[in-house]
Amino acid sequence: MSRWTAAPRTLAISASPLVRAWIKPVVGCAILVAVILHAGAEPFLRGITSLSVLPIVAATVLAAIATSAAAWRWRLIAGGLDIPLAQTGAVAAYYRSQFLNTVLPGGVLGDVHRAIAHGRSVRQVGDASRAVVAERTAGQTVQLVVAAVVLASLGVWAYAPAVGVMVLAVLVVCAGVVLAATLSRRARTTLLRELQRIRAAFAGPRTIVGVVAASAVVVACHVATFVVATVAVGARTSPQVLAAVALIAVLAGSIPLNVGGWGPREGAAAWAFAAAGLGSATGIAAATAYGVLAMIAVAPGAAVIAASVLRRRRGDPLDRRHADAMAVEEPTA
Repeated sequence: MSRWTAAPRTLAISASPLVRAWIKPVVGCAILVAVILHAGAEPFLRGITSLSVLPIVAATVLAAIATSAAAWRWRLIAGGLDIPLAQTGAVAAYYRSQFLNTVLPGGVLGDVHRAIAHGRSVRQVGDASRAVVAERTAGQTVQLVVAAVVLASLGVWAYAPAVGVMVLAVLVVCAGVVLAATLSRRARTTLLRELQRIRAAFAGPRTIVGVVAASAVVVACHVATFVVATVAVGARTSPQVLAAVALIAVLAGSIPLNVGGWGPREGAAAWAFAAAGLGSATGIAAATAYGVLAMIAVAPGAAVIAASVLRRRRGDPLDRRHADAMAVEEPTA
């Protein structure tokens, strides 16, 4: 077998569902283990024990705002693809997906469930999946741009390498997609078709402005939650430094190489806090507190799942109507 025939087979194996399913949590676990071996368990325990009622309430409120904004972003993009989606159903589904992303490895399985569940409710699984992919991609893009702009405006150039590494990671992923498209005519045709369809979701200026605004709100809430966690563990520094380290940690936490959100976030926080002179242990403690706060704040997603399971078990005749609430708002009296 020549190297030219072996290359596509290697790419196919590396892109197989089994490999994709395991590589992300394995990498996340490896990063988390490396952080634990380097810093020990004390920073993690400090992050957990430092939490009180006030930080939990603040994180829950911020999560509610962020979830509502993200659900609205999802609605805008789904609307661009002519898919009906009610705000109340979108918020409930988004809480559920965040909860699943938190408790399951990889950090994206909740989004997969959200796409399929919505697609089945409107009988448009393909476009519903495209809407979720476009919504998540748009959010990540805005988050990266906001981080770069804010760090540059703050003059915090010590963190430029971190943003550079993340930009490089995005470019590598894009290069991989382009490479796969050049190796296969079918892949190229599929990619172009998908891009054309997703572009339709952003056809109107109202959608673009709304998506950017909603994404900015989501980023602001996540950063504010990390600041709450940082203050809870006893770190004291200037607002500029707090914003910088929080942005780096939140940005790293969005990398889908994690175990329920854990892994890259703790490593990046350790590095960022050390660079700011706050100590890597404080960064790990803050990241741990943030992780716990995030898990508590998305607990309503567990209630959504429990309610759905109970309705199915007792064969509630309103279960179908409840599912359709994602697509159509109930009329008000």
